[in-house]
Amino acid sequence: MLRLLVLALILVNGAYFAWSGGWMRAYGFAPAPQREPQRLAQQIKPDALRVLSATESKRAEVQAQADLAPRECWQAGPFDEEQTATLRRALESTLAPGAWQFDPVVEPARWIVYMGKFPQAEALAKKRNELTGLGLKPQPLFNPALEPGLSLGNFSTQAAAAAELGRLGKRGIRTARVVQERAEGRANQLRLPALTEAMKTRLGDIKPALAGKSLHSCNG
Repeated sequence: MLRLLVLALILVNGAYFAWSGGWMRAYGFAPAPQREPQRLAQQIKPDALRVLSATESKRAEVQAQADLAPRECWQAGPFDEEQTATLRRALESTLAPGAWQFDPVVEPARWIVYMGKFPQAEALAKKRNELTGLGLKPQPLFNPALEPGLSLGNFSTQAAAAAELGRLGKRGIRTARVVQERAEGRANQLRLPALTEAMKTRLGDIKPALAGKSLHSCNG
């Protein structure tokens, strides 16, 4: 009886090893395969993995923090072609490529209520004082051909400028007239789409190239 039991155990063990080793697969007896080839297919260049040094790890941490830093969009302009060329050189030496861009814009015509030209600086100063006494604040001129003169307001249409001239006439302004200070033209708008605090500290280097224009938020 004991012999039969031992023989049965040997046969059972042999059958198990044949089954687990896949030797009986041809007869339809074998364990389910445990391989997962899809996991291997999902690996992306596993041979490219490497351990970073302490310096490289610190550099990667600093870069990750910079990537997560708050960013703002600033812009300035418009700039004519000559101003754009000057500003581009300043930007290239100050900020990284891709940190800034120039967007083409249409600069609309501008009309002003104009007084001038005055024959001398004394006459200009006298008229300015007279206007100040009437509660009017002359605005700067942007067309050198109209100097020396005074602007009492700028407008996007000739009709709007004429309406303002009529209103000023009722206040005693008799020698002003409507002139076109600028014709419609093409220009460029500077855009800094993703400024960080670190980048803002370097913007002082480009200020001389902004032609007197200030940087402001893209949202208003």
